[in-house]
Amino acid sequence: MVPPADGAQDVPTSTNPSEEQQQEKPYDSSFLIKTTEPRRDREETVAALDNLHTGSRPSPCDVHGSGPLLLSDIPIKAKPVTEGGGGAPVVMGIDEAGRGPVLGPMVYGAAFWAKDTDANVIPKDFNDSKQLSAEKRDELFQKIKDIPDIGFVVRVLHASEISRSMLRKDPYNLNAMSHDSAIQMIRAVVDAGVKIDTCYVDTVGIAGSYQNKLEREFDGHGIRFVVEKKADANYAPCSAGSVVAKVSRDVMTSQWKYSEPGYEPVGGNDFGSGYPSDPKCKEWLEKNFVDSVFGYPDFARFSWAPMKKKMEDESVSMRWEADDDDEDEDATQMKLNGFVVSKKSTTDGKPPKRKRPRLAYFDKLGMTAVTELVVA
Repeated sequence: MVPPADGAQDVPTSTNPSEEQQQEKPYDSSFLIKTTEPRRDREETVAALDNLHTGSRPSPCDVHGSGPLLLSDIPIKAKPVTEGGGGAPVVMGIDEAGRGPVLGPMVYGAAFWAKDTDANVIPKDFNDSKQLSAEKRDELFQKIKDIPDIGFVVRVLHASEISRSMLRKDPYNLNAMSHDSAIQMIRAVVDAGVKIDTCYVDTVGIAGSYQNKLEREFDGHGIRFVVEKKADANYAPCSAGSVVAKVSRDVMTSQWKYSEPGYEPVGGNDFGSGYPSDPKCKEWLEKNFVDSVFGYPDFARFSWAPMKKKMEDESVSMRWEADDDDEDEDATQMKLNGFVVSKKSTTDGKPPKRKRPRLAYFDKLGMTAVTELVVA
């Protein structure tokens, strides 16, 4: 049994406690997804996965850094010999779900198992998760969780992470995020002491370039990379990773915990597929434009074109002082004397008026403007 997180308390009991009172208070398992290290056993893996899927998130959510990455316990055959395992090399597969929707996270999933694992242990009906029914995907995902010979990884890119990455001054595009997420997942498995023999990856962008990138990143680890279109339909590990990604995203979006305090969307989570072309999604977006400044909850991807247009058309117009400064610059690079306050006076003998009022912050710190540069 996993011990309670720091700060967890037992439920108070009376002198003659009932059976219900004797039950332990559920521990806060959020700490289980705050590390990229492998889980200790399958019980802890499932607890961490449940927390990742349906647990509450902080507010505001994911304002910096990468989203959560969960690595399961390592199958005993693949665990390092120094840790009591067999040290057998593994095959691994990686795929994603939720790349195109305007709502919700993009989720990367991976699955791996020892090359010499009995063929009868691995389900034979893995396929591209998008071609399977929801019931079949759920069935296969349950098998993945139930079979300790199969390890898996989940990497969640929340809508807020995608938005701020794509909207920053130097855009970090979705392909780069996808590549880096796959690298993070492989790195987590390698750092756990697992030897990867072959890694199958469903491509994002040009397959050859992506494969070269992975080979450079993991040069010296002896990993053979196979990066192809439809790899999730051709290789069992990649198909299993596809199931992990798709089911994880579906569970998270259907039971989404909004990080905005007290927020409940109009129509609940009935937004269909989350794709901009889906009528249900369009209706949800129309009903849930809730704030003239921030627009939508952080469940939305503000970097998507329909979202940008909605914000431009209906949100409060804002202009940043930095934008004004940029327009006023006569040159692309500020000159050194631009940092010096001019000593020139106006015709009435008074110093020239400031373009903008001095910020109180500088007065509070006792800072004054430079009037002369002295070279030592």
